[in-house]
Formats: sequence, C-alpha cells, structure tokens
Amino acid sequence: MTTNSPFINAMSVDVEDYFQVSAFEPYIKRSDWQHIPLRVEQNTDRILQLFDNHQIKATFFTLGWIAERFPEMVKKIVDNGHELASHGWSHIRVTQQDKNEFLQDVTRTKHLLEDLSGCQIKGYRAASYSLNQSNVQWAHQVLAETGHLYSSSIFPVKHDLYGMPETPRFQWRPDYADILEIPITTVEYGHKRIACGGGGWFRFFPYAFSKKAMQRVNQKDQAPVIFYFHPWEIDPDQPKQANLAFKTRFRHYLNLAKTEKRLNQLLTDFQWGRMDHLFLTNKN
Repeated sequence: MTTNSPFINAMSVDVEDYFQVSAFEPYIKRSDWQHIPLRVEQNTDRILQLFDNHQIKATFFTLGWIAERFPEMVKKIVDNGHELASHGWSHIRVTQQDKNEFLQDVTRTKHLLEDLSGCQIKGYRAASYSLNQSNVQWAHQVLAETGHLYSSSIFPVKHDLYGMPETPRFQWRPDYADILEIPITTVEYGHKRIACGGGGWFRFFPYAFSKKAMQRVNQKDQAPVIFYFHPWEIDPDQPKQANLAFKTRFRHYLNLAKTEKRLNQLLTDFQWGRMDHLFLTNKN
C-alpha cells in the first residue's frame, strides 16, 4: 500500500441492483422488479474477489429484497470476513415513509439478515442518504430501539436529491438517540464542501482528484474516509434503460467502464477496513 496516511479508511458496498436505484423510480415500477434479470450476484462476486486480491475487509449494506433471493451470496460475504449491514428492504427512501413504516422496514430487514448470516446486524444505511431534518430524529430513535449501533445515512453536502450540509462532516452522536451517525466523507477547500466518498462522484472526478481529496481528509482533518460504491458501478454491460432524463442517464452511466480499474488503484493507494471495526471497537 502506497499511502503515507496512518489511517485505515472504511470501505463499503451498497448491495442493490442496477434497476433499484432511486433515480429509476419514475421509469421502473417495484412490481416489475421480479421480472427483471438480476446481475447483483455476479457483480458482488467480482467485488469479493477484488477485495480478496487486496486483502481488505469491507462493510456490505445489503437490501433485504436482494438477500431474500440470494442467501448464499449473503453467507459468502460473511464467510469472507466482511461485515453485513442493512440497506433497508427494497430501497424505499426514508422521506417516503412514516415512522411506523420505517420501523417495519428496518425490523424486517435486520431479522432476515441476522437469520441468514448468524451475525448481529449493527449498521444501517438509508436508501439515497434520505435522512433529513423532517425525519432524522425519529429515524435515529427507531434505529437505536431496534438494536442498530450505527447509521451511515447522511451525506453532509448540498445536493438536488439528498444532503444535510448543516450536519457534521465526521461521526457524531445525537443527544436524542443512542446511535452513532457516520456520514459519507466530504473534503473542504476554503468554504466549499465537496463529496469525495465514492458513488457517482468517484466516477465523475478524475481519480487524481479523488486521491488528493482523500489524502487531505486523512492528513489535514486527521480522519478516516468513508467510501461507498454499488455492484452495478463495475458493470458497464448492464441493460440500458430507455427514455431516461438526460441528467439521470448521465449520472448513472458515466464512466462505468473505468470504475473497476479506479477501485483497484484506490485499494492499492489507501488502507481499508470494516466500518464496525473502525468505529465500534468499544461496542458489542
């Protein structure tokens, strides 16, 4: 590993298939999901091999809908030494749920993942980082009440689809719930806060920018990076959806053919580990 940083950073994967992204909601009905060919298992296998090649462990935030259909994939994630965590049942944004619906969603997912893996599910990540001022307090309370120890559900940036730029850039505990919130990483240049924790941002910016930004977080902020990506982001051969809005098409398909190569370099340039090992060392 070539980084000069002493930090072990957190690597995470949001385990969902290409047609389940929030941006495709206007184009693909959830009732049609069962009829669409799934590619998540083969892509997750490639990710597991990629991580094995670099001898790193990561956290896999997994949809209950996916886990129910691929129990062997879930077991393989755990058997390979990775952390299994919750991504909710079917990628419904928290902004589209009330408190009781959210409770049912996270409880159902947690129970299934624990039954399949035999492991305690400690972490949760909301679909599309959909915690905001209208729901964050009761969502955190529900997560704590259902036995989750941490959430990674806030992106502290201003964005047209999500974001809470007024919240801390690094991990924090609310005073209204016994849970740790671990935001996706941003970097600050002057008064400008820029996302550098993966996803579409990692595909949009040149790799040199991402590397420099993450080094800045490690060295200047003295903090670990929280990075995420999806299995479909290493799959340039996925079926293309027709009639997408330009912004949606651009964001989803941009540089898919380059992502795996960039990930290989990222895994070489920095040290990586599981979220629970980095942030819950004093927890069960």
